[in-house]
Amino acid sequence: MYVTRRECFNAAHRVYNPKWSDKKNNEVFGACANPNWHGHNYELFVTVKGNMNKDTGFVVDLRALSVLIKKQIIDKVDHKNFNMDVPFLKGQMSSTENIIVAFWEQLEKPIAKLGCKLHSLKLQETENNVAEYFGGK
Repeated sequence: MYVTRRECFNAAHRVYNPKWSDKKNNEVFGACANPNWHGHNYELFVTVKGNMNKDTGFVVDLRALSVLIKKQIIDKVDHKNFNMDVPFLKGQMSSTENIIVAFWEQLEKPIAKLGCKLHSLKLQETENNVAEYFGGK
């Protein structure tokens, strides 16, 4: 059985390669390389899998999952700058792909303590841009 919890947050970032010139960053990343940053209203979908508990009918207590996601991710990234304010993203390019892998690393072990397994993450950056991750770099 698979169960998904959605959480929302706002964050800013700049997608750029510090080894490149501003011109090359602009050519590759366009407006996302703006030196004054830009932001998104993100939606994070956390899907877990497991067996249903016969007593509760739950795979996981969704309140407990929500609290865990907020503690491990949302409280650390909401209204923050990925490039400057988030220690677990330090030194990484803040592409949606890198962000979702870092989120996985923050969530996988704590979710296992809830008695289920992290199956996938989906991070919706814009109406048109979504990344999904199933673990294993």
